[in-house]
Amino acid sequence: AVSADTSAPRISTRSTVCALAASVVAMAAGGSQELIQQLMQAEKDADALIATAKKNRLAKLKLANDKAQADLKAFREDQEAKFQREMGAKSTADPFAEMSGATQDQIADVGRDYEKYGDRTVAYVVGKVLDVPTSLSDTQKQALRAGAA
Repeated sequence: AVSADTSAPRISTRSTVCALAASVVAMAAGGSQELIQQLMQAEKDADALIATAKKNRLAKLKLANDKAQADLKAFREDQEAKFQREMGAKSTADPFAEMSGATQDQIADVGRDYEKYGDRTVAYVVGKVLDVPTSLSDTQKQALRAGAA
């Protein structure tokens, strides 16, 4: 939003012109009507200038506001279109199909590993099962004696 700066002190042109007029009138001491008319015309011109400046300021503010609104509308439309494109792609995508393909690849890898290492694995496990020592260590014998005593 565009805001006007109203905090700056304003010098009243009308009061300045009036003060000047009063001093000129005092100096003329009942003098020239022409000077008074000049001062009155200067005051009217100053009022017209101020009114024109206010109108121009308001027109610029309105133009800036309209431009900002147009930019905002274009940005919103762009972001909405981007969102719809992204959501459209995600809504048509089938994550189960993608996951299914990856799962099938992993199952195939496991099958290949089984074919490649299956015989060696079975031989290793059987060797460890059959290679059980039948004697007790000194520590095991001492534990048994302590438990029996």
